[in-house]
Amino acid sequence: MTRFTLSLMIAIFGGTLLFSAACAKEQTNASAQETTTTSNVTSQTLPPSLNTDWRELDLENTLYITTKYGVFVVEMAPEFAPNHVAQIKILARQKFYDDITFHRVIDGFMNQTGDPKGDGTGDSQLPDIDAEFTFRRPTKMTMTTVARQMFDGGVEATGFYKSYPIASKPISQAILTKDGKVEAWGVHCPGTLSMARGPESINSANSQFFLMRGESTSLNQLYSIWGMTVWGREHLTKINVGTFGKDPGFIPDMMLTVRVAADVPTAEIIPVQVMKTDSQAFKSYVDSLKSPTGKPAKVCDITVPSRLKP
Repeated sequence: MTRFTLSLMIAIFGGTLLFSAACAKEQTNASAQETTTTSNVTSQTLPPSLNTDWRELDLENTLYITTKYGVFVVEMAPEFAPNHVAQIKILARQKFYDDITFHRVIDGFMNQTGDPKGDGTGDSQLPDIDAEFTFRRPTKMTMTTVARQMFDGGVEATGFYKSYPIASKPISQAILTKDGKVEAWGVHCPGTLSMARGPESINSANSQFFLMRGESTSLNQLYSIWGMTVWGREHLTKINVGTFGKDPGFIPDMMLTVRVAADVPTAEIIPVQVMKTDSQAFKSYVDSLKSPTGKPAKVCDITVPSRLKP
């Protein structure tokens, strides 16, 4: 049995600047109703939903990161960071990420990995990637608004596109722009995947990346977000905390395998479905999270429900 298959079975049945050199600081219908347990959100917390309220993942843009704790299923975001997603897929298909450690893990913050040297100073042989901190959002990219939040430059609407928490300029402004789009960006919430880079250039991202264990507003619009963990989030905080070369006795966990889901044998596909964030079921779910006074939940306090296909 391969390590991937073993960890896959575990996953299914078991249920501030961030630099490549690792010098970041921690940031202080009834028959079709959903009745199964979802990842991180149980059926008891969800309003009734139809099977049509759930969508399949695009396997070409889904990544399986296998660890001894289980598999992180990541929905990649070429809409936001096409060059970063392309490089991640090339490296995964080269099996570059196999057996690479989480060399820098900060409790409440993030799990950093992707360095073949294991000490925070290494990269792949591929070229560095230009920054993709923001993207141009077209009117057809529907965002389900949750609340408003302060960012550099002012207060903006936050919400969800697919599984991704994002912030966006008002889409009504698209009629005033040359390309008919508005500026938007991903938000560093728990489960977000973002690219590490060096301090010398915003265009120095290469192979190192991090998975958010918590929320960090200070990273927004400064790092390129390229994915979101949609299954296996409960394992994010199991990764061993510490920094290689800094914390005596630290034994880093590792990524056993990293694969593009489209390349995985059919029998090993994890049949994850994600609730459509433009569905009434999701909107009802978000409404249920408001405070007793009607205050909306923060975008980072909301987990888009996911489940295994019934």
